[in-house]
Amino acid sequence: MAGSATRERVNASSRRDWGAAADAQRLGKPESGWRLRLYVIIFEADTRAGKLFDLLLLGAILTSVAVVILDSVDGISRDHAALFDGLEWMFTILFSIEYVARLSCVRRPLRYATSFFGAVDLLAVLPSYLTLLFPGAQVLLDVRILRLLRIFRILKLAAYIGEYRALGAALVASRRKILIFLSVVLMIALLMGTLLYVVEGPERGYTSIPVAVYWAIVTMTTVGYGDITPQTDLGRLIASVMMLLGWGILAVPTGIVSAEMTARRLGRPAPTTRTCHECLSEGHEADAEFCKDCGAKLPPYQSD
Repeated sequence: MAGSATRERVNASSRRDWGAAADAQRLGKPESGWRLRLYVIIFEADTRAGKLFDLLLLGAILTSVAVVILDSVDGISRDHAALFDGLEWMFTILFSIEYVARLSCVRRPLRYATSFFGAVDLLAVLPSYLTLLFPGAQVLLDVRILRLLRIFRILKLAAYIGEYRALGAALVASRRKILIFLSVVLMIALLMGTLLYVVEGPERGYTSIPVAVYWAIVTMTTVGYGDITPQTDLGRLIASVMMLLGWGILAVPTGIVSAEMTARRLGRPAPTTRTCHECLSEGHEADAEFCKDCGAKLPPYQSD
């Protein structure tokens, strides 16, 4: 059991390191100076400072999301309005500093700003500043819409947990299989819905093929709202078949993604965030002596 747990930790660290290596190549890792030191702390986690930065930022994200959720409760919001406002601006300033720091420590700040996580970082602070520009209650429909956008801070968690990257990579690698699976499900729903439209008819609630297809999708996914139900014996037989079919369908995408994640975990080595000072490539193993891309001598691996 202990060996298995150790392997899981190594695999999780490996997935994180591959993500850090990809970020370094895409965003442009600085070669030296304070920008390099700041980059290592913010974008990498092999050092104690990097791990501490990630933990503190995770705590801030979770706390800020909790503040947004509690602030939406009228009774709590009225009693602690000043406290929530103070905490909100504290987190806004904190995430603003983090956003500026990220932009300043990469060689391609525009590329980071237009990336997914760059957009998430901007969404984490933009609503608070927009409420200063649009203080009226009726502007942009309702200022609460802007305040609720702060809940997107929860997406920042994906940048600090390696398993999010692993799951995202598995979904991307499985996208063709998943799309084909969904197309088959939609074809079955269309055929069965059309059949129910013919069997049941408008007088029993199946007023059109789209309505019947809606019923088919609800039945196949085992949701079963019950707003439309078949009344004839043949209709109930078809519904029973679709319910049983739904149980098998639900397991297919899970198996596709699980198989892809297993293949990636077993087939990937364990690189680190070591950087070649000659070509700035990353992803070298801890015991590597030379760069896998240019062949230059690698600096000693540092980890604590």
